[in-house]
Amino acid sequence: MQTKAVLRYARISPQKCRLVVDTIRGKSATLAVNTLKFMPKKGAKIVLKVLDSAIANAYNNFNADVDELKVTRVEVDAAPMFKRFHARAKGRGVRIAKRNSHILVQVSDGKEGN
Repeated sequence: MQTKAVLRYARISPQKCRLVVDTIRGKSATLAVNTLKFMPKKGAKIVLKVLDSAIANAYNNFNADVDELKVTRVEVDAAPMFKRFHARAKGRGVRIAKRNSHILVQVSDGKEGN
C-alpha cells in the first residue's frame, strides 16, 4: 500500500529543498519526522508538513500502522517562477527569479494491494 502527499507552489527554491529531501529518502517515517523536526533549515519545516500529511493519508485511508511506514519516494521539482525586476544604476533593471517548488512525498508499508 502506497500513499502520497503533494505540495505545489512552495515558496522555496528546488535546490535548497533537495538538500533537505536527500536526508530522509529511504528512511522509516518516524525517523524521517524526527530528523526533520531538528533540522535548522526552512525546507525542513515545509517537507515535514508534507510528510505528516502523507502519513495521515496512509493512516486514515488504509488504516496503516504508522510504525511500519517507510519513505519510498520523495521528489522536488521546479514550479513556475515569479519574475521580478530590481532597479540598478543608470536606469537599468535586473531580473530576479523567485523560484518555487512542487514537493511530492510517498510512503509505503511494503505490502501489496490497496
